[in-house]
Amino acid sequence: MDIRGSICALATPFAADGSLDLPAFGRLLDYQLDGGTQAVVVAGSTGEAHMLEHDEFERLLAFAVERVAGRVPVVAGTGEAGTARTVAQTRRAATLGADAALVVAPYYVRPTQEGLRRHFLDVAEHGGLPVLLYNVPTRTACDLLPETVAQLRGHPAIVGIKEAVATDERIHALAELARPDFVYLSGDDGTAGKAMLAGAAGTVSVVANLVPQAFRALCDAAAAGDRAAAVAAHDRLDPLVQALNCAPNPIAVKAMLPALGLGSAKPRLPLVELADGPDRIRLHEALAALASLVAVA
Repeated sequence: MDIRGSICALATPFAADGSLDLPAFGRLLDYQLDGGTQAVVVAGSTGEAHMLEHDEFERLLAFAVERVAGRVPVVAGTGEAGTARTVAQTRRAATLGADAALVVAPYYVRPTQEGLRRHFLDVAEHGGLPVLLYNVPTRTACDLLPETVAQLRGHPAIVGIKEAVATDERIHALAELARPDFVYLSGDDGTAGKAMLAGAAGTVSVVANLVPQAFRALCDAAAAGDRAAAVAAHDRLDPLVQALNCAPNPIAVKAMLPALGLGSAKPRLPLVELADGPDRIRLHEALAALASLVAVA
């Protein structure tokens, strides 16, 4: 298993009646594989994991595992606010054939660093899957600090971290912790090239849902240490990345799925669809500027 490079945090398409739209999800998976995506995350925050019922999580993940058929790693988002629930969800993902678990720091409950350390060790010990830590303080209200990550990376089942804090200080602190058996993955599209040039092995991306080829080009250039090419790829993508910041993820990325034939724009409550107006216009214009790298009519 090699989880690195261009990794797409998949959106979850819903049908008009609010149910899972598995045919659209299949098209999205095919689009990613055709576009060069090197791993996929199912039921992460972009996939509206916390709006999915248990049976929907199982159907979505089983569908992805079957559709991908071993061509790239399938990572399941299994993080919950409680440790026992996270272990149970991780074990469920293992049974369904996931290659690894992306485990977000427990949200809302605001654990201490010692609580975070014990939480992730328990999931690693009992979850039955390789674990990617996931730190995103803007969503969880707690920050998994690099010194705690340094304590966790020695566990054989903890294989890496997705870090969404995009400051230069954090990028370099995480890059220093990377080693062959522990990957540092960026969780921020806007600084993906910078993080990978500094030592991140890949990026878990939102924008890749829409333009997998363009994001793969950025990751390839950065992984090769080609700063000029990475900067050029970043500059080409940046208008779309910035446009996606107009609303909480995944509202904006889902607004563009219909234009690609990849499902409806509707998220589940309490998220609401992006309203018509300047933000939608900006998104369409940014996506249209990358039309040569959009493979779906």
